[in-house]
Amino acid sequence: MEHRDGADAALEVRRKLELWLDLLVKWNRVYNLTAIRDRAQMETHHVNDALALLPHLAQAESLRVLDIGTGAGVPGIPVAIARPSWRVVLLDSNQKKIAFVTQAVAELGLDNVTAVAARAEHWRAETPFDIVVSRAYSDLASFAIVAARHVAPEGRIVAMKGAYPAGEIEALPPEFDVLTTPRLEVPGLDAERHLVVMHHARR
Repeated sequence: MEHRDGADAALEVRRKLELWLDLLVKWNRVYNLTAIRDRAQMETHHVNDALALLPHLAQAESLRVLDIGTGAGVPGIPVAIARPSWRVVLLDSNQKKIAFVTQAVAELGLDNVTAVAARAEHWRAETPFDIVVSRAYSDLASFAIVAARHVAPEGRIVAMKGAYPAGEIEALPPEFDVLTTPRLEVPGLDAERHLVVMHHARR
């Protein structure tokens, strides 16, 4: 029975990911949410890339996750679909992109997701987050400083990067400790991908 439940849950995750891609393809024709037009490429560059995060995040049953600069919902929506017991906030200052993710969240029935149109520098949640993540932020130091406003004392700041960002890591303010920089293996994506996982030491 347990195996059946696991298989059913995996099928439901797959179904929702496919629906999200369908919506992204449809909205992208009009609103230019992502430069990628091809659906198969969207799967590798958005879905697979986002899901490659999961083995490197805490495996707790319940986590609060903030996705800063979520754009069309990456990595937040795939993460929320794959981890339905986590609470995920999608934050972006672009009203058009938040309109899309709000619609996607409603159509997919993602009760664990909230979409917010605001700048990360100005917005503040009532409760800090266990994980603050971004794929689309400019440089590492700028992201870390903004993320520090939102992360819990023992939480993690996670930046998704391409090639190993040695220069950006060296430029980090001293209050940020780099804990690990794993290379991501993204199925179907022939490009270098890394995570930079940080802790704000509040020295």
